[in-house]
Amino acid sequence: MRIFSRVAELSSFTQAADHLGLPRATVSTAVQQLEALLGARLLHRTTRKVLLTQDGQAFYERCTDALADMDALQTMFQQKNANGLKGRVRIDMSTVMARNAVLPRLPELLQLHPQLELELSSTERRVDLVREGFDCVLRAGRPEPGLIAKPLCALRMVNAVSPAYVARHGLPQSLADLAAHRLVHYSAVLGAKSGGFEYLCGDSDKTLAMAGQVAVNNAEAYQAACVAGLGLIQAPYVGLRSLLASGQLIAVLPQYEARPMPLSLVYASRRNQAARVRVVMDWLARVVVEHCALDAG
Repeated sequence: MRIFSRVAELSSFTQAADHLGLPRATVSTAVQQLEALLGARLLHRTTRKVLLTQDGQAFYERCTDALADMDALQTMFQQKNANGLKGRVRIDMSTVMARNAVLPRLPELLQLHPQLELELSSTERRVDLVREGFDCVLRAGRPEPGLIAKPLCALRMVNAVSPAYVARHGLPQSLADLAAHRLVHYSAVLGAKSGGFEYLCGDSDKTLAMAGQVAVNNAEAYQAACVAGLGLIQAPYVGLRSLLASGQLIAVLPQYEARPMPLSLVYASRRNQAARVRVVMDWLARVVVEHCALDAG
C-alpha cells in the first residue's frame, strides 16, 4: 500500500523507487501483486506517465487513511519510549527560513528524537504538497484551495540598499526619488519581471514601476544582488536582519514599506496525522513564531 501510494503521488514507478530506495522491479511487482489481490486495475501505465484508474483513485483515498491509521498505531506508545518518535517527515520552506530559523534549532529536536528522520526541502518554487509527498510546508502568501493553513505570523517587509549602491546613486528619501534608482527584480519564473516597487498607502497596495538591470528567482541571489550594489530590494525583515545589523545593507523609505506578508504552516489534512508529523509541525510552528517575533525590535 505504501509503494502503491507513492507511485500514485509521483505518477512514476522510477521516481517512486528512487524515493523509497527500492529497485524499480520491486516497486512494479508490488503494485501488480496488490492489483491481483484486489482483483482491480489501479493504474493506467503508458511509456511516459502512470495515472490512477477510477478504482485506483477510490482505493488511494482509502489507502491514505489506512496508512495514517497504521502510523498512529505504530507510534501510539513511542512517546513513552526514551528513544522518542521514529520515522520520516518531509517539509519544505524557503532557503532563508531554513538557514536562519530552522536549521540552527534542528539539533534540539533531533536530540529529543534520535530515530526521527527529517527531509527538508529548500526551494523558492511552490511544491505540490500532496503529489510530492510533503507532510507540511512553510508558505508565505495565500495557500492553494483545498489545503489547511495554520497562520503563524505576518512578516514585516523592509526596503534595503547597500552602502556601495548609495555611494553611486544616492539615498532615496521619497517616492519621487525612485525615478532615478534601480530595483533588483524578483520573480519565481525568469522572464517575468516584478511589477515594481510595492508600498502600502492607507489600506491600499500600490505599485510604482522602476527600472532594473538584474532579475533573480531565489532569495539568496536577491540578497546577494543587493549587497553587491545592483539595486534596491524589498524583503521580509526577518531574513535581512543580520545584514542590516552588520551594515552590509541599509533600510530606506520606512514610511513606504509593503504590506506585511502572512506566513502559514500548510498541510493536507488534520485527519489521522502520525504522531511524528504532529510533533514536528508543533515544533516548527513554535520555532518560526519565536524567530519572527524578533523583528518586532
